Amino acid sequence: MVPSVLIVDDEKHTREGLQEALAESYDVSVAANADEAFNLLDTQAYDVVLTDLRMPGKSGLKVIDKALALPQRPAVLMMTAYGNIDTAVEAMRRGAVDFLTKPVNIERLEVLIQRALKTRTLEVEVQNLHERLDEKFKTEGIIGASPKLKAVIDKMKLVAPSRATILIEGESGTGKELIAQAIHQSSPRARGSFVAVHCAALSDNLLESELFGHERGSFTGATERRIGRFESADSGTLFLDEIGEISGSTQVKLLRFLETKAIERVGGSKPIELDVRLVAATNRDLEQEVKRGKFREDLFFRLNVVRLTMPPLRERAEDIPLLLAHFIKVFSQENGVPPLTVEPGALRVLQGYAWPGNIRELRNFCENAVVLRRGGSLTEYDIEPKFRAPAPTFAEAAAASAVSSGAVIPPPAPGGNSLSVAENEKHLLHEALLKARGNRTKAAELMGISRRTLHRKLAQWPELDVIDR
Repeated sequence: MVPSVLIVDDEKHTREGLQEALAESYDVSVAANADEAFNLLDTQAYDVVLTDLRMPGKSGLKVIDKALALPQRPAVLMMTAYGNIDTAVEAMRRGAVDFLTKPVNIERLEVLIQRALKTRTLEVEVQNLHERLDEKFKTEGIIGASPKLKAVIDKMKLVAPSRATILIEGESGTGKELIAQAIHQSSPRARGSFVAVHCAALSDNLLESELFGHERGSFTGATERRIGRFESADSGTLFLDEIGEISGSTQVKLLRFLETKAIERVGGSKPIELDVRLVAATNRDLEQEVKRGKFREDLFFRLNVVRLTMPPLRERAEDIPLLLAHFIKVFSQENGVPPLTVEPGALRVLQGYAWPGNIRELRNFCENAVVLRRGGSLTEYDIEPKFRAPAPTFAEAAAASAVSSGAVIPPPAPGGNSLSVAENEKHLLHEALLKARGNRTKAAELMGISRRTLHRKLAQWPELDVIDR
């Protein structure tokens, strides 16, 4: 595609002469003043704008401002008969790539246009890269398609562009910091800093200094001024993890910032105004902490402008296959080993586990499996017993055995196992097949039943017959 150039000059012979000189190599348009240039810029995208400085009405500096405010910014060159340093500085400050003095040297003009086109191409590539990276990191690491997770992400995308303070609740290991990062990347503050502080990891005194900074001599060991995390997050986002752990004095200072948008360093007395968006997270029930007098009610209300609740992994078991695939790929690449294949039986076991440590526990499981197995397949036999449902009790096993002999089963004692007789028998048969590694004869012996009876039971529950032999 031929590059397009817009020439803006009130002198007719100058703009027509430049148009004629450039017409062989470029698609050239001309404008006699800034208003004509504005109309052309509003209707057509240009690669380069070449504008005079001194014109009746609006000056060439206004043309620069207009051109560089467009979604598709052209490269801008300035022409002037008043070639002094002040003109050049102002043109460059406004965003011009370079400037020329009149009368214009055509050879130098063509060199500058080619240079401007290269600069514009580079800027477009960088902008596209930023947009791709921004899109990638908006939800990077948030893996899953379950309705509960999707509801959180949809709400996050809705509130991220606002200035509202956000409180993220959820058990440890559910991905609260990932959501906080996604909020930052989806907001107008994405080019600013994302600063994370884990409040539970620091003592009260250290936390105050870490958050608000301190002045030299404010306490023993304060040999120089320190800039705190609040100041580091200016124009960005400050993420306070485990905010339920902070002391009363820190709560007061945090409340003051939320009310005034200013902080004071430890040992200082001068307020420092900041533009910081606060996102907090907790694995505690802050409303209950307020009732117990452990957390300030006024601070809770300030933090709880928008609340996001991360679901535990046990409530989004349908996301486990996606998470397994992601973590296995990551750790296989990190360790230079072939990817691990998760067999259907192993997947059923893992989806049935409660995962008290949530995604963090699943991540550790995947790293362990990848490192120890170094490729191959992961079957249900390879998974530690703790990941399986509890085995039936002796009474449950006896009840299941009695089914096959036609015995009358007494009702379970109050508070006993709530599974039905059939469910207990199925569970027992499953465990027997696991211990026998799929050998039906051995499984029948473990169950104390005939092989014919075992075949009959497998016909009743065909899903058990997929256990690898």
